[in-house]
Amino acid sequence: MFWATGWKPIVLAAAMLLASASSALAEEGVPTPGDLLAERLGERLDERLGEQEVALRAFYAARDGRPAWQETATVAALANALRTLDADGLTPQDYRPDTLVAAHRQALAEQSSPAARARFDVQTSQTLLTALRHLQRGKVDPYRIDPGWEVPIEAPPLDLAAISQAVDARRFEQAFASARPSAASYERLRASLARYRHIARQGGWPMMPPRSQSLRPGELHDDVLLLRERLAILGELEVMAAGVSAGVEPQATEPRRYDERLMAAVERFQQRHLLEVDGIVGPRTRAALNVPVVTRIDQIRVNLERARWLLHGLPDSFVLVDIAGYRIRYFRPDGDVWRSRIVVGRPYRRTPSLRSSISHLTINPTWTVPPTILREDVLPRVRRNLGYLWQQDLMVLSPSGRRLDPRDVDWWRPGNVILRQRAGPRNALGRVVLRFPNDHLVYLHDTPAQALFAREQRAFSSGCIRVQGVLELAQHLFDDTGTEAEVSTLVAAGRTRNVHLERPVPVILHYWTVHPDEEGRLVFRPDVYQRDAALLEALDASPTR
Repeated sequence: MFWATGWKPIVLAAAMLLASASSALAEEGVPTPGDLLAERLGERLDERLGEQEVALRAFYAARDGRPAWQETATVAALANALRTLDADGLTPQDYRPDTLVAAHRQALAEQSSPAARARFDVQTSQTLLTALRHLQRGKVDPYRIDPGWEVPIEAPPLDLAAISQAVDARRFEQAFASARPSAASYERLRASLARYRHIARQGGWPMMPPRSQSLRPGELHDDVLLLRERLAILGELEVMAAGVSAGVEPQATEPRRYDERLMAAVERFQQRHLLEVDGIVGPRTRAALNVPVVTRIDQIRVNLERARWLLHGLPDSFVLVDIAGYRIRYFRPDGDVWRSRIVVGRPYRRTPSLRSSISHLTINPTWTVPPTILREDVLPRVRRNLGYLWQQDLMVLSPSGRRLDPRDVDWWRPGNVILRQRAGPRNALGRVVLRFPNDHLVYLHDTPAQALFAREQRAFSSGCIRVQGVLELAQHLFDDTGTEAEVSTLVAAGRTRNVHLERPVPVILHYWTVHPDEEGRLVFRPDVYQRDAALLEALDASPTR
């Protein structure tokens, strides 16, 4: 809900104010042209019933029933401000800025009725509130494009009294700023959007031609000229030049030679696009270099929208799982940030976006094979080789938990058998599981498959999140919540047990295909779950009012 239920008393007050505005003036003997307009405003608002109309009532209540859009200069200032919303990745024409001034003239023409003036005033206020809502919570409803969405949007109610004052002072940028997420990453995305649009206006960047062989350091090739130009436009060569010792000029080089300085720039590019960092311009690096600038602009716009969904009401301390970036961060109460790598769900077993709280940890867990994994992964292997059960330390149980002899089970029609993996070094969950309530039955956990963390793109799990160094994270959670426990001691004991945190720790799982790194530069991630296209289409669609 965009407008909090706490607005209901304000709405009632607004109705009383709007109804009494003109009568109060008449009692004072000061008739004004606004009397009838105030009455008409009350009538217009009485016709409306939705959330946006609740906001309209509250807005006029904050103004004591005064009209907001009777001055041409105020309307013109709003129109100019609406045109700036492209800096947030929104579409200014959604708010019809080009028609506002003409509609204002028509509404205030001598032959127009007070009802027409009131209608214009309310519609223009609605336009402003729609723009503010889109800036604050996003234009697109995430539930509409992602049926599995579980992240409540925690944006606070707008200060409509302050917005009313900004309208009177024609300070619309101030009103817009109050609605935007205040997080530094949002401003970095806005700045990057402006930068990439500037590159587009300059003609974009050159495309690398197809090549059957990879371009390797030390080679002499015409493609190197294009590669230099491409990375210079993006600023990668400029960044590397800044690292040269003061007073030392880089040595002159053959422009067609793939030299060490260019290789360092390519490696930086690869790092920021989640590619293998080897300095070799192979097919995947070449494909990333050839993504058009207009595509990158759309990608930034899509992730600005995702930021508007999430970057409000964040707690001071929480765990943030960056699904598409294969990263996890724990923002600790003391201000430190713990960072590590993760493995997330495969494209056909996606890790969901959700918001919950870590409530307890399981030490030395057993693992009950989920039905989907049992059906699609384990049973085919067992049918080929019954020894797979012993290799993986899997027990066969009846629905009541009774041990069964695997040789007595018809594995082509096993019924409701349960497979449970004993705790130990081969257990799929490793030594620690971090649990939080959710409908998808996902969690954070350890893994014996540590080698996967070395890869740059890590979508290999069945939906849960494997965390590199999870024991260290677990100990931080114990320490920061006042939970008297030592992870190493509990693991060494070998017993399966749950340890509840003294205070739950919020956890957010979210999906960004673009995000600023610690240096403020953008990291572009492959859209592994193919979510960008649907969001971009919805973002570009004309809004319904």
